[in-house]
Amino acid sequence: MMTRKEQRLRRARQTRIRIAGQGVPRLTVNRSNLHIYAALISDDGARVLASASTAEAQARQALGAAGKGATVGAASEVGKRIAERAKAAGIGKVAFDRAGYAYHGRVKALADAAREGGLQF
Repeated sequence: MMTRKEQRLRRARQTRIRIAGQGVPRLTVNRSNLHIYAALISDDGARVLASASTAEAQARQALGAAGKGATVGAASEVGKRIAERAKAAGIGKVAFDRAGYAYHGRVKALADAAREGGLQF
């Protein structure tokens, strides 16, 4: 029997195989109990083109003294930031890699905010 983490990683692997053929950078999401992270990874997987997270000093200030990065509001802030940084790097079209997480809650909020910020996926 597989653990929950193994199941999630298995789903993530399948998604990445599908994304690999598209030839566009992937917007990958990682979620922890305390923070949410987003990174734009080049289509060959060799380098990180841009990243944003609730663990950054700027983001923590914006979230207030409690620094609660595990909220839908915080996730949408990260989505806006990653969209801005992608635009600055000249990237408009990406493939969304939810890393095996359900497209729900924080992951959905980040994706919606990135779309509103001008990213296409």
